[in-house]
Amino acid sequence: MQCMATAMTAGAGVSGTRAFIATKHLAWMTPRRMRAITATLVSAGLLASATLVSGSTAPSHAAAPPASQAQDH
Repeated sequence: MQCMATAMTAGAGVSGTRAFIATKHLAWMTPRRMRAITATLVSAGLLASATLVSGSTAPSHAAAPPASQAQDH
């Protein structure tokens, strides 16, 4: 579930960025350039969500052993 939430968040960020660029009506922004920017943003969002965000955390080295493995003295 976390992986899907991360992908949806990345997609929302990409969509919002694209909408922001599109509403600025920049003189140099042609339809072809907008398609290229859209493809780049989608690729970057997908790549970032797949590589930079982990679904779980790494185990801590200082964690106590489980109770079943603890030795009674």
